Amino acid sequence: MSHIGVIPKIHKKRMINITKLLIGMSVGLIAQALTFLQLQGSLKYDWFKNNYWLTVLMGIPISILFMYSVKNMVMAFNGQLWPSRLIGFSLGAIVFTWLSWALFKEPLTTKTFVCLFLAFSILIVQLFWK
Repeated sequence: MSHIGVIPKIHKKRMINITKLLIGMSVGLIAQALTFLQLQGSLKYDWFKNNYWLTVLMGIPISILFMYSVKNMVMAFNGQLWPSRLIGFSLGAIVFTWLSWALFKEPLTTKTFVCLFLAFSILIVQLFWK
């Protein structure tokens, strides 16, 4: 069998679309912060406690933000799903830690720092490992 005329597959390096990535991560950060307030807000703020159904309905725009975030991150990584999932997980852990410390005065323990280190490590692997 002759291979004449067969075009070899070119394995081009997958480039990250930085604009899509930044949009996805920014919207994801906003969605994570709103989710934190939606789920933990009633523990600190009476408004969330007194407006149960409005708090529940916050899930609709938050879901739209998450969908837009994931769409942009998947596009940033040329259709790959895993990077968006792992970046979203890492951002969620970072946002949760920061907001629980800032709003609820949760202590930052050694265990919390180890988890933050792991979250940042996952983020770095997804962003910089080729």
